[in-house]
Amino acid sequence: MARLKVGIVFGGCSEEHPVSVKSAREVADSLDLTRYEPFYVGITRSGAWRLCDSPPPGWEDGRPAVLSPDRSSPGLLVLDGGQYKTIGLDVVVPVLHGRFGEDGAIQGLLELSGIPYAGCDVQSSALCMDKTLTYLVVGHAGIATPAFWTVDADEKIDAETLPYPVFVKPARSGSSFGVTKVTEEADLENAMATARQYDSKVLIEEAVDGSEIGCAVLGNESELFAAEVDRVALTHGFFRIHQEPEPERGSENSQFIVPADIPAESRALVQETAKAIYRALGCRGLARVDLFLKADGSVVLNEVNTMPGLTSYSRYPRMMSASGLPLAEVIDRMVALALEGTAVAG
Repeated sequence: MARLKVGIVFGGCSEEHPVSVKSAREVADSLDLTRYEPFYVGITRSGAWRLCDSPPPGWEDGRPAVLSPDRSSPGLLVLDGGQYKTIGLDVVVPVLHGRFGEDGAIQGLLELSGIPYAGCDVQSSALCMDKTLTYLVVGHAGIATPAFWTVDADEKIDAETLPYPVFVKPARSGSSFGVTKVTEEADLENAMATARQYDSKVLIEEAVDGSEIGCAVLGNESELFAAEVDRVALTHGFFRIHQEPEPERGSENSQFIVPADIPAESRALVQETAKAIYRALGCRGLARVDLFLKADGSVVLNEVNTMPGLTSYSRYPRMMSASGLPLAEVIDRMVALALEGTAVAG
C-alpha cells in the first residue's frame, strides 16, 4: 500500500517560531514512516519557505519551495536545478503556532491550493485567534466568559472604570506574549503599550479567581474525544507559557498536574464545556480549550488554541498521553480527520 505524502509545515514569522520548530521535531520523531512519506517545509522568520530532509538542525539551508496554487495538481513547487518541479501532497499538517499559523492565514492558503489539512478551518481559526470574537461567540452560546473590554488602535480607555485586577492582552497573539496583570490604575498605560507591541487591538479582561484547567479535544463535529484534563499549579504570579529560556527544564512558577487533581464531577464539567465551546466555534481536528474552575464548581472560558504545542513539554500531548493516546496515534487521527473532512466537503 502506498504511503500517504504528508507535508509538515513549521517555523513561521510569529514570535512562536521556536516553539513550532520544536513541535515539528517531536512530530518527526513520532511519525510512522511505514504509513507516511513526510515532506518537511520550514518557514524562516523572514517568511522564506524551505523544503528540508527534517526539522533542525540546518533546515534553513533547504531548497526553496512554495505551495502550488494549481488545484488540479495540489502539492509543492520545489526549485531544483534552476527549475521548479511539483511534488504532490495528500495532506498537510501545519505545525504553526500563533500569527499566520492559527489565525486562518495558512489555512486559507491551503484552501486555495486544494490540499486537505489537519486542524481547524479558516473561520474557526480566525475566531479563536481573536479572543474578543471568541468571547462574543461563546458568550452567545450561553457559556461563561470573563468580563472584558476591547480597545482598538489609538483608542483610549478610562482607567478609573476598570475593576482591578485585570489582565491586558494582545487580542490576536499566541501563548502569553504581551500579557500583563494590572492591579492598579497607574500601571495600565504601560501594560497597554506592551500589548500593542504584538497587536493594535487590545483585550482587557477582569481577573477570574479560579484554577487554570486545560482540556485537549480531538475530532470533527459530533464525534469528539476529550482527553484527561490538566491543572496549572502556580507558586506565584501568573502562568506564562513559552516565556522561559529553557522550557524543557520546566517553569519557574508553574507545573502541570495530569490528570488534574479535581473532583470527578468537575472533570466531567470541564470536558463537556470544552466540547461545547469547540462546537460553538466550529473547531475541527484538534484544539486545546483552557478554562477557569472556580471555587463554586462553575467554569469560565480562558482561551482556545487551535494548533497547540506538540513539544515534549507541551500540555496537549501530555493530556492525550494520560488518556492512552501517544503522539503517534494523535497524528494518525489528525491526518484521518483531515481526509474525512475533505470527503464530507466533497
